[in-house]
Amino acid sequence: MSQRVTDNVFRMFARTRLGILLIAGIALAVAIAYRADKRVNAQTKSVLDMETIPRTPERLARGKYLVEGLAQCSFCHSDIDFSKRPVEVVPGMRNGGADFGDLDMGPPTHLFTPNISPDPEYGSGKWKDADFVRALRQGIGHDGRTLYPLMPYQFFRQMSDEDLASVIVYERSLPPVHVERPKRILPEKILKMLQPLPPVAHVPEPDRTDRVAYGKYLVTVGHCSGCHTPVDEHGKPIPGMEFGGGLPLPGPWTGDPKKIVYVASLNLTPDPSGIPYFDEAMFIQTIRTGQLKGRELATIMPWSYFRNLTDDDLKAIFAYLRTLKPVQHLVDNTEPPTYCKVCRTKHGLGERN
Repeated sequence: MSQRVTDNVFRMFARTRLGILLIAGIALAVAIAYRADKRVNAQTKSVLDMETIPRTPERLARGKYLVEGLAQCSFCHSDIDFSKRPVEVVPGMRNGGADFGDLDMGPPTHLFTPNISPDPEYGSGKWKDADFVRALRQGIGHDGRTLYPLMPYQFFRQMSDEDLASVIVYERSLPPVHVERPKRILPEKILKMLQPLPPVAHVPEPDRTDRVAYGKYLVTVGHCSGCHTPVDEHGKPIPGMEFGGGLPLPGPWTGDPKKIVYVASLNLTPDPSGIPYFDEAMFIQTIRTGQLKGRELATIMPWSYFRNLTDDDLKAIFAYLRTLKPVQHLVDNTEPPTYCKVCRTKHGLGERN
């Protein structure tokens, strides 16, 4: 895939998944952060307080599992070839950053995800481990700027200290990518909205013996609600519609960069209009293959990364999804999009809500 095509794909990706959620991301960041901070134990010493996080084989392996699976870091920080199923990072560009275009807001807006590879000139080679911690926990860049909330730090801050340490260890082990990404260009009105989150003293390991609680942890770190909760005209999550689907996600998801298709996120709740017909085996097969009973999942849904999770983790995720509050909201991407008064946008079967 040519660089121009790759950049165009990313611009479309940005306009759908990220541009729509600007206000939602900012609003959610503060709300989620303060709820999560209630669980923090400030008396516990954290590995993240160390000047250099010890590089161990265990952290390297765990970090790879998280980065290449649940957290999907390279999905946004690399040039991606969307013509492949599953999608692939363009060779030599892993974590080298990406061009997200103007988010469909026009000039003077232009956003780039930074080069986070350990390149000493254009990447993170001279950053400290603490710079990564602040970015992932508070949304503060290595240069002190507040990060645009397309980087889901409001979710990543709820990652346990040990998991976060593992992510950092793995990210810093990857090959450097000698590519310079321009600095972002954002209007003053948006810059004023960006506020860093308060620090987190300590986040303990999740209780893996409680499958539902552990599933909630995985779903949170995987920031699933970012696409599966519809937003209103101001970009704010619609109350009572958590995981109810319907968020429009147009893009070249058939593999042809010139063909734009219109899909909407699915209703993941156990309501009859959601996925009550799923069982554990069906859920795992869908994530592993990117197919649902012969129908292909769009590649905007990061099943290309989630497929790398273990069966046990996928079972925990499914167990948590089964506990979600049912949301009555029909969404069907095999039907032509029609206006839905519930989520205030267009998607298949929208007129029946």
